[in-house]
Amino acid sequence: MKALVISGGGNKGAFAGGIAEFLIKELKKDYQVFLGTSTGSLLIPLLSVGRVDRIKKVFTSVTQEDIFSTNPFRTVTDKNGKPKTKIHHLNVIKMFVKNKKTFGESENLRKLIRRSFTLSDFNELKSSNRSVVVTVANFSRNHVEYKHSNKCHYLDFCDWVWASANLVPFMSLLHKDGCDYADGGFGIFIPIQKAIEMGATEIDAIILRTQKVSSKIITSDNPMELFLNSFSFMINQIAIDNIKRSMWKGKENKVKINYYYIPDELTNNVLLFEPSKMSVWWEEGFEYAANTDPVVLDSRKKSLLNFFN
Repeated sequence: MKALVISGGGNKGAFAGGIAEFLIKELKKDYQVFLGTSTGSLLIPLLSVGRVDRIKKVFTSVTQEDIFSTNPFRTVTDKNGKPKTKIHHLNVIKMFVKNKKTFGESENLRKLIRRSFTLSDFNELKSSNRSVVVTVANFSRNHVEYKHSNKCHYLDFCDWVWASANLVPFMSLLHKDGCDYADGGFGIFIPIQKAIEMGATEIDAIILRTQKVSSKIITSDNPMELFLNSFSFMINQIAIDNIKRSMWKGKENKVKINYYYIPDELTNNVLLFEPSKMSVWWEEGFEYAANTDPVVLDSRKKSLLNFFN
């Protein structure tokens, strides 16, 4: 059984989309299982039913307004012409006045998911031999959960996709079934182990981080940037642990895992959605997949495992 697994990474999901487009349309990969976390969860429903062009259009045209109903950020340009993220004080104050639990809200993303992945698409998925699994963090029970398309009704499944992509406290918190749910990346950056547990024998894993830890110095000029950099640090540590564990699990179960990493850190702000940049990243992802061999666990076990020790 073949599986496509895509990690979290916010706006960098456009690069993952380009890689997935090459794997599905050019290499004709036939996956039975699609698994994702966060931005990966946004990609895989339409990829599972072959709507590559539609998800490409979404990812290369999406704006801040398409994501946030209340945006906790405001973007300014520094003297070098680079965008800088700052707190949108008025919007954050409004959230406090309304007694909300988060700094911002992403109801617009919820609506975008339902517009993009329709009931007809969902029914087609349900009638196929494919399964889509999204990763969510259950804050109330303090653990990660996996939500399967074949065990959900349409609106529930859209809610789980939405929750998987909600990086709180900047985005909405989903309250469902008596629990609070948010971005699966708080616990599982990329659900490779789950794919193995489901019986996958070959996995294409798209990882939206570089293979080697970047030595680039990142500074914070304001509290919002510090907050984002803190989240980036935390999720990076989770990613390293997830990847290391998946390598051992793959070795134990004799699973072939093809790892596709991004060659460079595309951005320091994964919640800044700019269509012009994301269009470029999608095409770069496609070209990267076309011209780069994946890091394969089978043939490079020793070097890969040593790298993460």
